[in-house]
Parts: sequence; C-alpha cells; structure tokens
Amino acid sequence: MGNKDGMNYAPKGKPNPVVKEGEFPIAAVALDHGHIYGMCNGLLEAGATLKWVYDPDPEKVEAFKEQFPETEVAESLEQILEDDEVQLVAAAAIPSERSRLGNTVMESRKDYFTDKTPFTTKAQLEETKQVVAKTNQKYMVYFSERLHVEGAVFAGELISDGAIGEVVQVTGFGPHRLNAPSRPAWFFNKEQYGGILCDIGSHQIEQFLYYTGNKDARVLHSKVGNYDNAEYPELEDYGDATLVGDNGATFYFKVDWFTPEGLSTWGDGRTFITGTEGTIEIRKYVDVAREESGDHLYLVNGDGEKHYELSGEVGFPFFGELIKDCIHRTENAMTQEHVFKAAELCLTAQEEALNVTQ
Repeated sequence: MGNKDGMNYAPKGKPNPVVKEGEFPIAAVALDHGHIYGMCNGLLEAGATLKWVYDPDPEKVEAFKEQFPETEVAESLEQILEDDEVQLVAAAAIPSERSRLGNTVMESRKDYFTDKTPFTTKAQLEETKQVVAKTNQKYMVYFSERLHVEGAVFAGELISDGAIGEVVQVTGFGPHRLNAPSRPAWFFNKEQYGGILCDIGSHQIEQFLYYTGNKDARVLHSKVGNYDNAEYPELEDYGDATLVGDNGATFYFKVDWFTPEGLSTWGDGRTFITGTEGTIEIRKYVDVAREESGDHLYLVNGDGEKHYELSGEVGFPFFGELIKDCIHRTENAMTQEHVFKAAELCLTAQEEALNVTQ
C-alpha cells in the first residue's frame, strides 16, 4: 500500500468516470509532496483530464511527467490560471504555503484541491474562509487516510447503514516511517510543516468528525514531543490528543514517526470505532505478520464476527463526487464547513499541546 515511506502514496482503484474525456480539465502545481500523485490519480480514475503541470523545479516536473506523460508542461502558474478550460487546480505545496496558493487559485475562479494539512495557522484559515465566501470557489482537502483507503470508505458505509448503531467512540493510530534522509528541509521546520498534530493529525480529526457525524468538537487535551530526533530540534516525532464531539462521542488519537524498519509498509494505520450495537476495526495498510495487503476490516455486531478483505472491492467515490460538485456547485463529496472545522480543530490541538519532552 504505497512505498516504504509513504511519500508517493498513490492508490489505484477501479476507474469509474463520471464525466467524458475532456469535460473536466485539471492542472497539477506545487509538487512538493508525493501525495500529488494520489490526488491526480484519483481524479483521473473519476474521468478528469490532466491538462497542465507546473513546478519551478524541473526535476519534479520530469518525475511527474513519467507518471502522467500526457500532461503539458506550463511555463508558469499564471499560464494555468489564465486558461479558462481548467476547472480545478490540485496542489501539494509546502504546508505553510497551501493557503496562499489556494487563495490565488480561487481568486482566478478555479476550485482548489490541496494535500493535507490545509493550513498551518488560524490566520490562514480565517483568510481563506473570506476568499471562499467572496469567490464561491471550493477549497477541498486530500484527507487520504479516509478518502483513499477502501477499508475506511467501507467503514463509513457500514456506519451509515446502522451496522454498529450510534458511534460513541473512535480511536485512531497514525504511525508513519520517518526515513529522514529522503525528507526535504521544510519537513523539519515547524513553521513550514505546522507541527505533528496539525500535519498528520489532520487525517485523524477529519475521520472522527465524519464517522461520528459531528459538525463541531472540543479539544480536551493534547501532547507532543521529540523523543528520539535531537538532531532535528523542530521535529515533533510524537503527538496525541483527546476530543469530544457536540453529540458526546469521544475520540483519542496517536500519531508518530516511529514505524520500525521491519514493517512491510510505511505505517500500521488503524482505526477502532465503537458503536452502541457493534465495533469496527480498520487495518488500513497491513495486517501485521499475517498479510502484507491492506484494507482489512473487522466487524462485530449482533450478527456475529466478520472479516472483510476490501482491496479492489469498494473503490474511491470521493473523487467522482468532487468532480460532480465542482460542475454542479453541490457539496456531496465533502462540505466546505467540514473541511474548515477539521482544520480548525487540528490547529487548536497543536496550539494547546503540552510538550512532554521539554
């Protein structure tokens, strides 16, 4: 499930186009994180046409062209923004630059699809909210650990169908492999990456809101630390937080950069969901010491115990829904309110975190 450090995580699903060829042209810019490959692949499988790519670094553009050879290379961001055919711009900029780039894209009357985390400060969040209100464009976010994992998609379907009753608690584990030599300099600069709860914690908080049906929540407690990377003093290699939603559902999550070298993939991501009538466990990327495949889901409810192997079975409906939302100005893939609330909560968790190693 992706490569060993997760940088070029690009799941492949079953192509399910919702538009005809050429009907929804997109562009890719700011290729600073490998998630841009998964973002573009998901959109292409849903029928988008990748018209342009731009990044000031020719090596990044060349690598991107190897994966998507049909894409034209733009000479500048402005060339893309002036192209009236392009309806959405996908970008995986340095985290601290995602908001400003998105504002520029939306002010050019195009929708914006950014890698997570969408913001590194609350000032950015507030500014972008104003731009969205002014332009009516979309500021959508690639929360890949739910949107691009078939086990996570299926868990949402089970919950919607009432398979475990009302969700009362979610626990999330999001370990990642550090592989420090492969990381760019910004990865270790807190002002640029935003902190561990803001960065990879954003996946976790978004899932909590989604699975529990909450529109708001409170951060009760959060912690960060740097246990084993003194040579990178601004890196946080551990973080956790506890939240409670408006409906009383609670959440605990832990994220870290301590994936052992012996694991077959970049992280043993898991989600545990407790409902009033059953439980779900998602083993997203591996079933340790049993199966190197991902997308294992374990369901226990009144009907008994079930193990689902979901790789290649569910697909990734978010991308097709996003394309249709952009065309019809609907909000079926994900609401703007949901994006902004998930971002706000991860920024709050980061701001209020106790540093346990200082």
